Parts: sequence; structure tokens; C-alpha cells
Amino acid sequence: MIARDENGGVRVGGRKWLRGFGSLIRRKQVDSVHINGHGHQLARTLSIIDLVAIGVGSTIGAGVYILIGTVAREQAGPAIVISLLIAGIAAALSAFCYAELACRCPSAGSAYHYTYICIGEGVAWLVGWALILEYTIGGSAVARGITPNLALFFGGEDNLPSFLARHTLPGLGVVVDPCAAVLVLLVTILLCLGIKESSTAQFIVTTVNVCVMLFVIIVGGYQCFKSGWVGYELPSGYFPYGVNGIFAGSAIVFFSYIGFDAVTSTAEEVKNPQRDLPLGISTALCICCVLYMFVSAVIVGLVPYYELNPDTPISSAFSSYGMDWAVYLITTGSITALFSSLLGSILPQPRIFMAMARDGLLPSFFSDINRRTQVPLKSTIVTGIFAAVLAFFLDVSQLAGMVSVGTLLAFITVAVSVLIIRYVPPDEIPIPSSLQTSIDRLVSRSGGYIEEDQAISPVDPASYCENSHLHDKSEALLGHPLIIKEVTNDEQNEKNRRKLASWAIVLLCVGILILAGAASADRCPSILRFTLCGMGGILLLCSITVLACMKQDDTRHSFGHSGGFVCPFVPFLPAACILLNTYLLIGLGAATWLRVSVWLLIGVLVYLFYGRNHSTLLNAIYVPSACADEIHRSQAYHLL
Repeated sequence: MIARDENGGVRVGGRKWLRGFGSLIRRKQVDSVHINGHGHQLARTLSIIDLVAIGVGSTIGAGVYILIGTVAREQAGPAIVISLLIAGIAAALSAFCYAELACRCPSAGSAYHYTYICIGEGVAWLVGWALILEYTIGGSAVARGITPNLALFFGGEDNLPSFLARHTLPGLGVVVDPCAAVLVLLVTILLCLGIKESSTAQFIVTTVNVCVMLFVIIVGGYQCFKSGWVGYELPSGYFPYGVNGIFAGSAIVFFSYIGFDAVTSTAEEVKNPQRDLPLGISTALCICCVLYMFVSAVIVGLVPYYELNPDTPISSAFSSYGMDWAVYLITTGSITALFSSLLGSILPQPRIFMAMARDGLLPSFFSDINRRTQVPLKSTIVTGIFAAVLAFFLDVSQLAGMVSVGTLLAFITVAVSVLIIRYVPPDEIPIPSSLQTSIDRLVSRSGGYIEEDQAISPVDPASYCENSHLHDKSEALLGHPLIIKEVTNDEQNEKNRRKLASWAIVLLCVGILILAGAASADRCPSILRFTLCGMGGILLLCSITVLACMKQDDTRHSFGHSGGFVCPFVPFLPAACILLNTYLLIGLGAATWLRVSVWLLIGVLVYLFYGRNHSTLLNAIYVPSACADEIHRSQAYHLL
């Protein structure tokens, strides 16, 4: 409802929107960037080929050149192929959710943008703040990893040119890496030139990387056929570590699929987002999964899994067949994979900054878009300099676990957002305080207040305002009280349905949190652990049953930009996505969470002292969607 309180302020839905806790749950419109009129927009130049290159390049890093050996030796054995398939399917759960939201809300900001629309400002801020940490540390870590691989072409790190070689600062014991800093700055310059130029560079290095992986598959497969696939001739069979080993391996290699979400960060720069974004995400993920599986199948076929070198599994496997020359090709693939990963890590961060600055949560400095290049130039420069400084001074490998927090948190909130859109999509729209006069006129015509039921009722004369033929229709309907009662009952049933769905989604998340937390608590007493698992499982099953039996909201078809990809198997697929990512998030370890907590605490302070007081929704007034058009029409009429 819209009502005037005793102090002359405006209340919406019977609540006073306080600047305290109320700010945490305020939500923005889908197209707020266009509605608020933010100067220059990003250039829409990306095609589906560009998106696939960005997705594959951001996902396939040097990890595949190392991780295969470690997981095969210690967790899965030859069954690493199945582990990679399971991890790929698990990543696809999040990809489906991302694809629907990217179609409905095609603006920069990725998970931060979707969370702000569906859940609220508080959670959106935490997601955006965690993603900033992920991209910064991730980019710095990748840059640090390029130096030792590049040194192989020079015969070792001692032979690197002095201006690129690592040096230890005397008296401090800090190892600086000039090569890593230079690479970050080069990528930053490339990103400043424009999105088309950087996507072309990404396409080139990704193509080289994919060609190297195809070389491994074709030449390595040929050697396997010649040798009779000796790696699979094992007395322990194909599953030496059993089913548990397969799933343990899939939990580790799951992080090899992180990166496809970088595609959604460029949503505002895609020519046809509703068609190209889902295709780009799904194609990139499929290419990565197929390449991973074939490469791993060949490597464990060349050499028994227990003989693989955990540091250089692919190079050592080829060397064992006398193909030392192949090491240079594989090293080239590793370097290009790292470079494309670096590009994919730095690309999304300026767009996250820009989206948060557009919403007023960060200074407007970060939202400026260059007229010529049509990219967030200032954000890109700040991001690049900060990442270069980190890469130069700090060995961030110990902080690598913090990278996963932002991604997993984003995956969870995106899946929750899909449930919200399907069952309880936002039915109120923020109106800027500049339209206060129009709201006052609407309130005065309704006798001082507008109940929400009346505002959305098709038989309420006030909802039609100055439209004469609708007034005649409403007067005719007033002579039929049974019709009015029937509509009112329908509205009441809809309110009850929304309330039940909201509680079911909340209880589903609570049940998953209890279940995942108890399952991860290895040191917890068995009785307590099983009890908590049972409680969480019951909450999860009951809530998902309620949602499955409940009718989804009819307005979901028109929420945002309709007509794009629709996530299948709702509510089961989003619930599985939330469960998987919550389990992985909790299992990151106490040391990682301690470091992340410090960063999140800094973020909370920034939000409390700046973000919530400068938000574009600070003085916004929330009205039912049915009233919003009338308010805008009234404002336009009085401006004539």
C-alpha cells in the first residue's frame, strides 16, 4: 500500500522504509541503468563467437595441465574422466540459472546485478564485494604463475632477462615478480582499447590453447593405440579408489569449470543477449568439459595413474615416450591458458565496479564510460594497477582459496534468484523522489491511502485515474458486487500463495545450510551430526515438495526481458545447485573463512558509511507495479 504517515513521509506496503535495516532489502528495477539515464552506455559489439572465446578462455587455465595428475594419483585414478563429467554436470546447474537471469536482466554486473533485483541491496553488496576479491586475487595469482612457465623457454628462471626475473628484496624477504606486474599492465592496456579488441585477443590466445589441447588428444591418443593403452591395464581396475574417490575428485576439479560466469559480466555489450548469452555460456561449458575429459583419458592411458608427475603430468607423460620436443608445445599451451585466464579475470571486475557505482554504492568515478572506447576506462585502470601491485609484491598462492568464495556465493544467490523470479517475483517498483508530486496526486485521489489490493484490482476506479472509458467500465462493475468479491478472493489467494512460497524458499535455504554444515562437520559428535543432517534433510524435502506442488507466479513470463532461455526442472535444479555450492563453500576451511571474514568486514563498513547513504534507492518510494505506469503518465501529463 501507499500511505502518508503522520510525519508527512511515505510508507509503502504498510512499512516505513528505514535507512537502517530497510536498506538491506530494497530492490532495484531490471532496467534501472536505462531508466536512471546513465550517460554513455557500453558498446554492443560482442557476438556469440566472442562470448565462447571469453568463456573458454576464462575457464581453461593452467590448472588442467597440473590438476589432472594430482587428482588421478590421489583421488580418482583412471576414473578421473568420470570425475570431470560429474563436475561438468554440477557446473551446468549454475550455468542454467545464469542463462535465464542473463536473458531476463541483460545488464553489466552479473550475479551482483541479479541479486540486487531479486533478493536485495544487502546481499547484492556482499556478492559484489566478494566478486571484487575473487577477480583481484585470481588475476594476481594467475599472473604470478606465468613467470615460471615462461622461464622454461629460456632454460630456467636464472636465464630470464633481469627486468623480468624474480628478485628478493634485501632485509624484507619479499619476492617481487616484475614479469607478473608487466603482464597485468599489458592486459589492462588491452582492455582499455575496447571490448572488441580485447575479445579478439582473447579469441587468438584461446584458439592457441585449444589447438595445444587438441594436439595432446590426437598425438597422445595415437601413442595410446600404439602402446595398447597401457595405463588402463591395472590389477586394481578402473576404480582404484572406489566411488568415494570419484566424488572426491569431482569436488576438486569442479573449480576447473569456474570462469564461465565471466560471459554474463559482458551482457550489456552483447549484440543479441537473449539469444547469444545462453548459447555462449552452454557452448563454452561443453567445450571445456569435452576437452578436459579427452585430455585426461589420453594422459592416464599413456602412463599408469600412480606414475604421473603431479606437477607436470602431461609433459612427463609425453617425455616417457621420447617426445621431449612436445614439452615446448605443451608449455606454450600452458602460457596461453594462463594469459587467457588473466584476461578473463581482469575483464569482469571493472564492470562490477561500474554496476555498483551506477547504483550509488561506490563513488560515481567508477561508472564513467569513455566516449571513444565505450568501456569503463577509469575502473579498468584502477583495477589493473591494483592487481599489478599485488602481483608484483605478494605471493598470493596462499590466498587462492579466497577466490572460490566469491564464485560459490554468486552461484548460490543466482540459484535463489531463479526461485524468487518463478514463485515470488518483485511486485513493487521503486519510484524516485522526484515523482513525489505525482504520487501525492494519486494518494489524494484515493482518499489519503491506497491499499495494495485496491491498487492492483481491475475493478478499482482509482486505478484508472483519468481514463474515461475505464471509469465507465469500473462504474458498470460496481453494480455487480459478486464480481468484485470474486476478484478480491483471487487476490487474497494470490497473496497467500506468495507468502507460502516465500517461506518455502527461506526454509529450503535454511535446510540446505543445516544439512551442508552438518555433513562438513567432521569433528562433530556422530549423534549430533546425524540429527542435524536429518533436520536439514526434512526441511529441504518438505520445502521443495511444497514448491514443486505449487503453481508458479503468472507474472514470471513478463518479468524483465521475456522470450529468452528458461531454466528447466524448477525447483529441483536450483535447489541442487544451492546444495552443491553451499557444501563446497562451507568446506573451504577455517583458515580461508578467517581471511575472507576480514575482507567482508571491510565491505560491511564501506557499505554502512558510504553505500547505503549514497544508494540511488535511498529516497525511492516503492509502489505496486500497477500504479507505476499511472504515476509516470501523470508526471508526463503535467510536464506538457
